[in-house]
Amino acid sequence: MAVFGALAVQVFWAVTANCGVQTNRTVLQCETGLPQVAAGNSQIQQILKIVFAVLAALSVLMIVIAGFRYTIAQGNPQEVSKARNTIVYSLIGLVVALAAEVIVAFVLGKV
Repeated sequence: MAVFGALAVQVFWAVTANCGVQTNRTVLQCETGLPQVAAGNSQIQQILKIVFAVLAALSVLMIVIAGFRYTIAQGNPQEVSKARNTIVYSLIGLVVALAAEVIVAFVLGKV
């Protein structure tokens, strides 16, 4: 266990040895060789809004398709059950997509 602790300390010092503090933003930046991205909260929020909008549109499309399948099932219990399950799962997907958008907006708005 002590070997892992010593190794962790060595890795920490190796990683933080090339770190410095920017004076204009007081943000810790390290020279790790990783690319720096200048994406802000608004850009991330716009991208996620597009993703969630596509998911919501697909969910609504699946509800419409399942509605058509329900109407053309002609009383076949298996087809009615499949259409009903599709509607239920699509509604669940729609609720999850909307909740995810609200959560992302809340987190990015508060951070």
